[in-house]
Amino acid sequence: MKKKNVLNLIKYYAEKNDAAFRNEAYEIARYFDEINNYQLSEYIMALLSDTNTFSPQMDETKHIFFNRIDINTDSLPLPDRIKDSVLGIVNAVSRNAGVNKFLFEGPPGTGKTETAKQIARILERELFVVDFDSVIDSKLGQTSKNIASLFDEIRNVSHPEKVIVLFDEIDAIAIDRINSNDLREMGRATSSVLKGLDSLNDNIVLIATTNLYKSFDKALIRRFDSVIDFSSYTQDDLMDIGEIILNELLIKFKSAGRNIRLFRKILSCMSQIPYPGELKNLIKTSLAFSAPNNEYDYLKRFYHAVNKHIAETDLKDMQNRGFTVREIEILTGVSKSQVSRELKE
Repeated sequence: MKKKNVLNLIKYYAEKNDAAFRNEAYEIARYFDEINNYQLSEYIMALLSDTNTFSPQMDETKHIFFNRIDINTDSLPLPDRIKDSVLGIVNAVSRNAGVNKFLFEGPPGTGKTETAKQIARILERELFVVDFDSVIDSKLGQTSKNIASLFDEIRNVSHPEKVIVLFDEIDAIAIDRINSNDLREMGRATSSVLKGLDSLNDNIVLIATTNLYKSFDKALIRRFDSVIDFSSYTQDDLMDIGEIILNELLIKFKSAGRNIRLFRKILSCMSQIPYPGELKNLIKTSLAFSAPNNEYDYLKRFYHAVNKHIAETDLKDMQNRGFTVREIEILTGVSKSQVSRELKE
């Protein structure tokens, strides 16, 4: 970190230039991340994500096809590659450079929707999600008409510079489905989506998410300024993210003890660590269900939750996988003395 970063930070604060201030702060966070000071980097990111210096209100008109959603929720940790893409989106929107349509693709649980919320928090915009249940209609031709009306609503918002529109799982209206009763109808719907995306002005920030990217027509992909791949997690990324999630949750569960070494051992034994969404649910549930008088009961529950394929506890197998006698005691509830005896036999 250079002196100019600190000077810029003070300057932008004094000028009340929120966008520039945040960009500079993110540069500082990235610097600490690069020198392996992950805790400070994550702390800065968390502070910026949680800050809500003002709450812009779009308008009070009732919208038919989309609704405002709460963005003040816990965000999922992201690997550096995706964090850099998020910073790039923030920079592009802040510069009003005409780069305003983004597609997040990847499996469920990779943090696509939560990242959209985080971007809305950073940019201090309200987030509106499209209600596809109200868009899709069984009547012939009505879905494509509803899509056209949806984009009319988006184009006519009173303060587009204060809004992000989220098409969560856009594949609901953008993919021709083989089992559809009328393929021509779905084709018209896809065509309406393409026309709607072309008609958006640069002030509208639109984020779409999908689990079915490979099924997208190239014409649809070309409508987005940038496609962010959320499937690019390595096992090391997921190990680090799991640790971050656990540390955050342990603050809320005061009776639980901290044993990061054992937690990481459990993760390292998994052939495929779950993506952050599922991983967070597993950790949270293990903590919530744990006995309050046993500080490591959550680790035992977590171990069994991710090893459901193991019918019985095999102490020798656990030893071969690197668990110590004390760790086996924690994970099985079998006393150290008994574990030692059985391992010697």
